Amino acid sequence: MGDIVQNTCSKVQSHVTNAGIWSTKHGLRSHLVSPEPFTLSSDQVSQLERLGEALVRFYHGANELYLRSDQEWVSEYLDIGKPDDLVRHARMHYHKHSVPIIIRPDILITKNGFVITELDSVPGGFGHLDCLSAAYADAGFDIVGSARGIRENFAKALRGAANVDDPVCAIIVSDESVDYLPEMTYLANELRKIGLRAYTLCPNEVEFTENGLFAGEMRIDLVYRFFELFDLLNIPKSELVSYAARKKMAVITPPYKHYLEEKILLALLHNESLNDYWVKSLGDDNYRLLIDMISPTWIMDNRPVPPHAHISGFIYRGRPIRDWREIMEGTQKDRRLVLKPSGFSELAWGSRGVRIGHDMPAAEWTETVDMALSSFNHSPYVIQPFHDGALIGVKYLGNDQIREMQARVRLCPYYFVADEKASLGGVLATACPKDKKLIHGMVDAVMMPCRSESQ
Repeated sequence: MGDIVQNTCSKVQSHVTNAGIWSTKHGLRSHLVSPEPFTLSSDQVSQLERLGEALVRFYHGANELYLRSDQEWVSEYLDIGKPDDLVRHARMHYHKHSVPIIIRPDILITKNGFVITELDSVPGGFGHLDCLSAAYADAGFDIVGSARGIRENFAKALRGAANVDDPVCAIIVSDESVDYLPEMTYLANELRKIGLRAYTLCPNEVEFTENGLFAGEMRIDLVYRFFELFDLLNIPKSELVSYAARKKMAVITPPYKHYLEEKILLALLHNESLNDYWVKSLGDDNYRLLIDMISPTWIMDNRPVPPHAHISGFIYRGRPIRDWREIMEGTQKDRRLVLKPSGFSELAWGSRGVRIGHDMPAAEWTETVDMALSSFNHSPYVIQPFHDGALIGVKYLGNDQIREMQARVRLCPYYFVADEKASLGGVLATACPKDKKLIHGMVDAVMMPCRSESQ
């Protein structure tokens, strides 16, 4: 039995290495390998399958909410710190109803169930997951979303967004996102195997003429934007790509809509004054599903609250508060809070800007809260309760032996949107040692696709 499971690990390692995912050229992105996929219960898989529709409805609802003239305070929050030209582009009619074609929530497994702490509409990792899923399927395992669910559903979403027969699709990866270039190159190769003309390009490889965008002699019908909007000034030819989108020379997805890439959206879902809007927009079942799963979130607004009011829904040390500065004081137990940039910042992805209250001295926490509040007028922060991940036994190959560690696990399901419907392509599980406060890909983490206990 030991030889069989070790052989599975070796096959997975070989598969990922040969695919070029673990590329030393762009920085080694290796991790520990499990002899088996991560197992989810049938109820957990069912919950993830239902979540896709709710998230698509949520993005459409957020899109409409931003554009409504009777809720200008919403757009005021979401436009803070954004360049005027990007705000104007976001409001253009040509993509009025467009939403991202990939949605990835970050879900913690806690003792009380799933908790969504973030939503990402420009996610990395799905090429990596496609490669892992294929490797474990070759070893005989059934995978949630199927062995090639990522590849097949990504192809369907790209074709649907391009809205032309036999489109040429360019996955443009910026220098800032270069760590993901190997998996995007791998994924484009896989898409071509099933007949989709997809190519991964750096921005300076794209050519612009009066007839549109080109990759060599091929006219590009669709650009999959694997770069962040905050980084546009550093991306060669980004203005030309934007121009091509505005003039309908090519479809650009995710759309140039900064407001759909903000963590503030999670706070808006929990805002009591918007309850009726969300129920109507989402439907009762979807609203309840998201309210139960998405972590309570608040905007770190530094403006004074009227004397007769308090910060809605936030309780600190057993009572409501009127000023965020009140959370500067308290014990380590009181500080079980997480601060993170909302978006449009180099600190807003990859856990770079996340600050955990009880993981730092009181004086440092005070400085962190002050920094977050002083950033409100140009780069807002949000705050959430810290959620303890449940401890789960996870097997991995270490020093040529199968070992097991008690780990905290984050799930990243990838939903692909076509014809306004979401399909679950696969679920990536990342298991980190229990002493790690933040769960993300690292050399000490076990990363694997998921399977159902019924499979």
